[in-house]
Amino acid sequence: MKASIDKPNVLFIMDDQHRFDYLGSMGASFLKTPNLDRLAEKGVRFTNCFTNAPLCVPARIALATGLQPARLGLVDNSHVLDPQLPTLYQRFRDNDYRVHCVGKLDLNKSNHYNGRYGDRPDAYRWGFTHPEQCEGKAHAGSSRTPIGPYTNYLEKHNLLQSFYEDYRNRDKKKSYENWYRDSALPTEAFEDCYIGRRAAEWIETVPDDYPWFSFVSFVGPHAPFDPPTQYADRYRFEPMPPAAFDSAAEGSKPEWIRRRQEKNITEEQITASRRQYCAAIEVIDDQIGLILDALKKRGMEDNTYIIFTSDHGEMLGDHLLYNKNLPYEPSIHIPLLAAGPGIQGGRVSDALIELIDLNPTVSDLAGLPTPEGLDAISFSGLLKDETNDHRSFIMSTGKQFQCLRDKQFKLIQHVSGLIELYDLENDTQELCNLASVHYERTAEMAMRLELRLQAAQSGQEGGEVKSEREETEHIIHHER
Repeated sequence: MKASIDKPNVLFIMDDQHRFDYLGSMGASFLKTPNLDRLAEKGVRFTNCFTNAPLCVPARIALATGLQPARLGLVDNSHVLDPQLPTLYQRFRDNDYRVHCVGKLDLNKSNHYNGRYGDRPDAYRWGFTHPEQCEGKAHAGSSRTPIGPYTNYLEKHNLLQSFYEDYRNRDKKKSYENWYRDSALPTEAFEDCYIGRRAAEWIETVPDDYPWFSFVSFVGPHAPFDPPTQYADRYRFEPMPPAAFDSAAEGSKPEWIRRRQEKNITEEQITASRRQYCAAIEVIDDQIGLILDALKKRGMEDNTYIIFTSDHGEMLGDHLLYNKNLPYEPSIHIPLLAAGPGIQGGRVSDALIELIDLNPTVSDLAGLPTPEGLDAISFSGLLKDETNDHRSFIMSTGKQFQCLRDKQFKLIQHVSGLIELYDLENDTQELCNLASVHYERTAEMAMRLELRLQAAQSGQEGGEVKSEREETEHIIHHER
């Protein structure tokens, strides 16, 4: 007898450090992402999804719990998911789901040993019944000896030492070229190819007597941008969009951001890094194609919700900046695609979504109860075409900043006291700070941001956001 077979499956795919505008369906004609583009056609493509914290650990703990990083005090990668906090993965487990993961979790980054098979005990505590927790990119390249399932695979194939030496040399030689040198590994041994194969194999063999939730978490296109040569060759001489930069505008950025700028990097080096970033994304797209093929072969396509997103973006040379943990669009703005039963395909939504909102949304889609007290808000009604609206503002926070964004304006409040305001309809590259020009708009958004931070820190964020009319009246009253 089969149990709970009427429940849908959930395939939740996340990659690492994927900026929103590097998808074919988002107009990136310089990049090939045919499988993700087909997924966009089958479902809904969201143009305004944002991470709650543009850094791996805070973003992923926030997603797992449905709580704002500001509420949990998450500011850097040293944090560990509190075992007392209920997770999305536990919710599915406790409702008779097999809960699988393969790839990077980053819910306890300080524990450097993932177990030979990626099944260290804390993964079960977080709610996974079938874990294969893989090493992140730098994590995998940091040890001569195996520290998880991927490095065990490399050792078995006599590749670990060459991989380790390659990453050690990248760290030793602090040159721009080392950021984007091709992988030392053959294509099939590249970690995202390993993760894609393992995900497809799990779908091919999972019994069909229980529904399942599979969290597939690729480690790319995170830096270093080191795709296999087979993929890098496809972009070696391809033109790339230029980086956003204006010398006059950059002078008005706060000091902590100016210190992070790569002032000696050339336009050619930025272009080369972008080519490698594109190649790394195409690797992931091919693996997603492999996973979707496995789903189709099992006859599970029509009963599976498929989500694709990323934990945060990548500056990729814009403003002479790389990496993330910054308040600008390439860092906080992320891709989001969703498809599955009851979701009409071929739609594009500009609704404002926060990454944590996926926590209650996938629960709703699967018909599972969502606990009260979350900061996240489900947008399942939007997916089912029952509404067009979601949030009025999104909030993203980091150690050095907090920001609030609506569909047109973004306010950035730095801990140094500097404030930036950008009109994103007319200044997509965030070059012209209007804080001193649009004083009323700046004051209004600063007050909204303060209210949301207070609500998050007091554990009332969800209710606060849901009653934005009351919030607006509160702001107007204070301004009077």
